[in-house]
Amino acid sequence: MDKTAERAAALSDNPGAGPVPFIDLAAQRRRLGSRIEAAMNRVLEHGQFIMGPEIKAFETQLAAFCGAKHAISCSSGTDSLQMVLMAWGVGRGDAVFVPTFTFASTAEVVAILGATPVFCDVLPDTFNMDPASLEAAIGAARAAGLTPRAVIPVDLFGQPADYRRIEPVARAHGLKLLADAAQSFGAELDGRKVGTIGDAASTSFFPAKPLGCYGDGGAILTDDDELAEALRSIRVHGKGSHKYDNARVGMNGRLDTLQAAVLIEKLSIFADEVAARQRIGRRYNERLEGIVAVPALLDGATSVWAQYTVKAEDAARRDALGAALKAAGIPTAVYYPLPLHRQTAYRGFPAAPGGLPVSDALADQVISLPMHPYLDEAVQDRIVAAVAAARKAA
Repeated sequence: MDKTAERAAALSDNPGAGPVPFIDLAAQRRRLGSRIEAAMNRVLEHGQFIMGPEIKAFETQLAAFCGAKHAISCSSGTDSLQMVLMAWGVGRGDAVFVPTFTFASTAEVVAILGATPVFCDVLPDTFNMDPASLEAAIGAARAAGLTPRAVIPVDLFGQPADYRRIEPVARAHGLKLLADAAQSFGAELDGRKVGTIGDAASTSFFPAKPLGCYGDGGAILTDDDELAEALRSIRVHGKGSHKYDNARVGMNGRLDTLQAAVLIEKLSIFADEVAARQRIGRRYNERLEGIVAVPALLDGATSVWAQYTVKAEDAARRDALGAALKAAGIPTAVYYPLPLHRQTAYRGFPAAPGGLPVSDALADQVISLPMHPYLDEAVQDRIVAAVAAARKAA
């Protein structure tokens, strides 16, 4: 009996019944109990729904959590990226380097400002930006007459990109470094917490993120006093000395007070949830090794496992695995079935020389399994058993 068959047999009991949630926000809700209602009721009582006292309280706690000097909350993770680029004056004729294997927001904000997103490939094991592809893309952008201005690595699926290699490239070419930490807040690289890496870091509080609110929300973390001042102005229409003296072109980018109140309560248990995510991620890796290609962690990195993403050999076997798990009551998701350079809106933008072969391959291979801090061992074993059985039958 081969290793896959042995694993399937050992886990064939499939404990638990009924459908498995992909992300179990209800379990977190039960843990917090009445604290969410109490926090929201305090906002309802004082009535300061825009920029109320919870905004400053949350920003202070968020900055303290990761050790950043400033935390500037805002209306979404997408807006957090755009606000930083606006503060840096990025615009027409500028090149901003982004991975193609990610969600559209990272490239979208570049294009909205009239700059040019230049797509880089990713590494096949960590799924994060390939520093060699970045270096090549910078040369190609200059040759095309663009001015390299910034790089936005994405900390995909929960672990930081390889900043120990990306940061020297950015410094050598005079690029600003904006870490897209929408999926990695709470993780570390070489003891540096996400939020303290780069000139600035952006994160998202979309409900499915490791630290999520009950709507849209985001934040920027930075140690740069001048940048922080500009961002606080930009998020309120470019406000200057008062609301009718706009010092710059800005946007309506404020976080709602009610969302800040929710986030304060969720942040209070976040460290414990991160530890649970790391335990569950390690357990997945141990039990799925040899059944599917499990995700790799960069040496010196931790992950908050925003997604637990494995690889099959090709699209047919990936899709067969997803169908088998669905039949067993286990949801899956594919992040991302089309890299950005193959999507209609972004096909005309430049890419690193030699194409983006790793991203093209990953789009046919990746599949994400249920992952959240309340995934108990019995349910996790059921998922692993179903994966093993599906792979054996393929």
